[in-house]
Amino acid sequence: MSIIAKQIQKTSQSRHSLQQQSGKIINAVLAGFATELIKQARSVIRANQKDLSRMDPLNPLYDRLLLNEERLKQIARAIRKVIKLKDPSGQLLEQRRLGNGILLEKRTVPLGVVAAIFESRPNVVADISALCIKSRNAAVLKGSKDADHTNRAIVGIIHNVLKKNNLPAALILLLPPDREVVHELFTATRYIDVIIPRGSNSLIQHVRANSRVPVIETGAGVCHAYVHHEANLEMAVKIVFNGRTSRPSVCNSIDSILVDKNIAAKFLPKMGDKLKEKSVVIYADKESYIHLKGYPHLKKASKKDYYREFLSLACTVKIVKDQDEAMAHIEEHGTRHSEVIITKNRKAANKFLEFVDAATVYHNASTRFTDGEEFGLGAEVGISTQKLHARGPFALEKLVTEKWVLKGHGEVR
Repeated sequence: MSIIAKQIQKTSQSRHSLQQQSGKIINAVLAGFATELIKQARSVIRANQKDLSRMDPLNPLYDRLLLNEERLKQIARAIRKVIKLKDPSGQLLEQRRLGNGILLEKRTVPLGVVAAIFESRPNVVADISALCIKSRNAAVLKGSKDADHTNRAIVGIIHNVLKKNNLPAALILLLPPDREVVHELFTATRYIDVIIPRGSNSLIQHVRANSRVPVIETGAGVCHAYVHHEANLEMAVKIVFNGRTSRPSVCNSIDSILVDKNIAAKFLPKMGDKLKEKSVVIYADKESYIHLKGYPHLKKASKKDYYREFLSLACTVKIVKDQDEAMAHIEEHGTRHSEVIITKNRKAANKFLEFVDAATVYHNASTRFTDGEEFGLGAEVGISTQKLHARGPFALEKLVTEKWVLKGHGEVR
């Protein structure tokens, strides 16, 4: 057995120590983690600066990698919100007595060992660790080299807090960033219960294609804003601007704007004037290019551009003849993440909300709200775009499975 395999085995064995603890101890660990994260903010930021110094600031991943005092405070706040949430494990879902006298119960139990593979997102270390501890799961984390100094600094804090509460540090295992260890994860079917990839589409597809361990996807987000011909144009500009520019490197940002042809001449110049404030690059189809002529950062869109998750200050624009064409475009080019319709017409809105196939659909609101903390779920593992087990913000409530418990008095069949 390799060194990595032995570490994973040790983490698997350690999960029992967590499952036997009281809720009071679990919450004390999380409170200590949040407190120490703020107390040791300077050392975490110093580690983060080492990682940032190796990355081009123009790289879309730079913003994802960046940690500062405010972002650390946000992480700590999310951990404290997790403390207040109900423990999802050990819940009695069903209880009934069978005709033969046996008492049957269905209860929630932890998944066991949750593994996560992620890129340039050191906040993921804190989020997943907190969620796994609260739900009584052990965690195996595999980050990228880009964030290795930061990841190790955060895991060091977690380990110290676990030890102070007489729990094994092995409950949270951070693997080396080397690609070679990924094979160990993919084949650890005896010790890992689920793998969650969080990052680029290429990473997600690689994990899907190669892992023998069950996979829950947290997918890439090619998100659309559809501006219906009965939209409030000022509202539409506001939503598009927020969705594209407030945090362009995240998966819930808007990548593509679809505009009804009846309002294109009025809306697109308004939108252009606003997006110009942030120097957003617009990849426009032939018709919208005409309406946006004179926009300083305008390019002609190719067919491939409509499949792109930009992760930067760029987007595509396309004029559609009606709602059906808009929905067909989303069906073809979307990633089932987050989609929004902007309209005053309730019938059109309800049609969109019912028939667009995505984890999260919106009427007259920014897609940037697709987030576990915004939904009141505390931190999140990621945004799941698949349909089995979890969909949308993958948070605390989904880190459990079910167990049937039967209590008899010698009954036989």
